[in-house]
Amino acid sequence: MAIITQRVKGTEDILPKDSYKWQFIEEILRKEAKYYGFKEIRTPVFEHTELFCRSVGDTTDVVQKEMYTFVTKGDVSITLRPEGTAGAARALLENALHNDGLPVKVDYITSCYRYEKAEKGRLREFHQFGMEVYGAALPVADAELICCVDSIFKRLGIKNIKLELNSIGCPTCRAKYQEALREYFGAYKSQLCGTCLSRLQKNPMRLLDCKSEVCSKIAEKAPTVLEYLCEECKEHFDSVKSMLDSAGIEYNVNPNIVRGLDYYTKTVFEFVSTDLDSKVTVCGGGRYDGLIEELGGPHLPSLGYAIGLERLLMIMEAQGIEIPKPSSCDIYIVGLGDKAQLKAFELVKSVRAASLTAESDIVGRGLKAQMKYANKIGAKYTMVIGDDEISNNKAKLRNMLSGEEKEISINDNFLEEFDNIYINEYIDVLV
Repeated sequence: MAIITQRVKGTEDILPKDSYKWQFIEEILRKEAKYYGFKEIRTPVFEHTELFCRSVGDTTDVVQKEMYTFVTKGDVSITLRPEGTAGAARALLENALHNDGLPVKVDYITSCYRYEKAEKGRLREFHQFGMEVYGAALPVADAELICCVDSIFKRLGIKNIKLELNSIGCPTCRAKYQEALREYFGAYKSQLCGTCLSRLQKNPMRLLDCKSEVCSKIAEKAPTVLEYLCEECKEHFDSVKSMLDSAGIEYNVNPNIVRGLDYYTKTVFEFVSTDLDSKVTVCGGGRYDGLIEELGGPHLPSLGYAIGLERLLMIMEAQGIEIPKPSSCDIYIVGLGDKAQLKAFELVKSVRAASLTAESDIVGRGLKAQMKYANKIGAKYTMVIGDDEISNNKAKLRNMLSGEEKEISINDNFLEEFDNIYINEYIDVLV
């Protein structure tokens, strides 16, 4: 009989044999966030569509082409989150987190949804780790956030990651730049794709990251935003670079980075890798000083970034970085007969209560099959309990690595004796 259905195109199952890799990375990410004073935030998987139109920008590819939007039974337009920042900003305002003191520093691990061409490293359901800072206007906040990302890659052992940096200015200086872009691209109207033509007047900066081969070629000689920065934006950008220099973090100024979302201002950055088939952005972020105001809140200079976890794993695999596997079963206890099975059940429960991993049979295997299974799951110790062991209150504990056996009580002293043996034979060796 065929299975009822398969997973939706553009999604992936994270199977038990791989989930430990995600857990390992997530633990490092959460620890790094803690070191920098961030606290976790969790927001709903869907929001009112208006939130993303106002924050992300209605001229972006995300809003125009990629969002999963539907109308509820209550005739309300809802969208699955395409990114994490808008939801976090909405939660900040709705719950008045900024009234508790600034800066507000939050992090999240979240799933996101975009209708894109499904291919390796680009899924329709994907996962991001993000960090957001609200209420910090100084350039040191930009540098600190970039340092955090750099530290994460170093802790994971990832190499060949390059930081690309730019400033796209504030609304004042960007207005002059946009006018220069309209004039430049206007001379190529007959060659631009339909999407770029529609954006030329409303948001010409979007033309700089068009994927069309013709438009990309035209954009190569377009004016750069750095030529139009006002004095304040220039000083801010110079300060960010100076702080990165002092921290020993290498970067390349790339004036073509504009990021794909409209809420960015001033500093924008990407961490890119060339270890896959092509240049891949693993992390993107920057400053968005006007986002909170756009959503109806006060002026609250803000910034953040997001790391794509699927791409992070792909790069680690490409670089041959070994992710340590979780500890296997500490003890597998076999119970032969009803009384012995009951005793095995009791002992397994006590071991687990002591924060160790223990298993016993729950599918009705025989002795030989149970021992084979214990070996398969990597049990460090095994113990077989039968009628004789029940009568004597003692059993043989077998070290599966050395083959050595030791007699151990299976009464109230079991846990203490097992713990002593485990520490002496395994923990000391590891240390």
